[in-house]
Amino acid sequence: MKTQDSATARTSIAVADSAPGPTAAPGTGTFLAALGVVAFSLTFPSTVWGLESFGPWSLVSVRSVLAAVIAGGFLLVMRVPLPERRHWAGLAVVAGGVVLGFPLLTTLALQTSTTSHAAVVVGLLPLTTAAFAALRTGRRPSRSFWLAALAGAAVVITFTVQQSGGALQRGDLYLFAALLVCAAGYTEGGRLAGRMPGWQVIGWALVLCLPLTLAGSAVALGVEPVRLTAHGVIGLAWVAAGSTFFGLYVWYRGMASIGIAKASQLQLAQPLLTLVWSVSLLGERLSPAAPVAAVAVLVCIAVTQRARS
Repeated sequence: MKTQDSATARTSIAVADSAPGPTAAPGTGTFLAALGVVAFSLTFPSTVWGLESFGPWSLVSVRSVLAAVIAGGFLLVMRVPLPERRHWAGLAVVAGGVVLGFPLLTTLALQTSTTSHAAVVVGLLPLTTAAFAALRTGRRPSRSFWLAALAGAAVVITFTVQQSGGALQRGDLYLFAALLVCAAGYTEGGRLAGRMPGWQVIGWALVLCLPLTLAGSAVALGVEPVRLTAHGVIGLAWVAAGSTFFGLYVWYRGMASIGIAKASQLQLAQPLLTLVWSVSLLGERLSPAAPVAAVAVLVCIAVTQRARS
């Protein structure tokens, strides 16, 4: 997702425009960027399916191992040289936030939270990433940007507390922690994407985690029960190959063709798409507040995009 699980990484994508790589015709670029958004929007439903067969620790570790094998294969086939030593610390931040932290925390959250609930909360990720980017790069967005960002945060917190019966639950804490670690990973990934193609950033981050995720897989699979089902296998395959690798690949290619502003508008549909998948694939019932909150957050994000541009 890469919601790979996706959501989604507006700051890292912005810098990736300057990275070398193949480009596509404008029409094809729009299609590729939209395909990336669809891939990310399926991350949460696929995670819920994966939890039918695997425990949360097993799912996250095996997912990362499979994604690392795919990414490592591409790096080898294309004979990509090792990154410079000065980039490894940044890659470690990307690995901790995007490869390990966000998938683990959201998977733990989805044991008790619905995908529709999680989609609304994580819809705040672009705003959180922008705040981290401002701190990391020293660039200061306008006052209207921060007003819209705070409004979006207020909508999400109000929705979360209302849906949780007046107090934050453990799943909500996991989701808010996921926002922080993923925003840090996206921000550092955006900095690195100015020095190497974006797919290589996530590829090397996955490879960097491989020793840890291999060990984690061996331990988790020995402790947590495995009950293979069709949904479970499909869910695992998608979060590994679809969200984490394929989604980012087509997203970056699309961005290189049509630019940040146009593609970012496509990404605004991601939380709403996740709500659609939660109903059609998982049979969840949406609370009346979920789509209202999702639309309100999207409006706030749209205002931040206009302010930033």
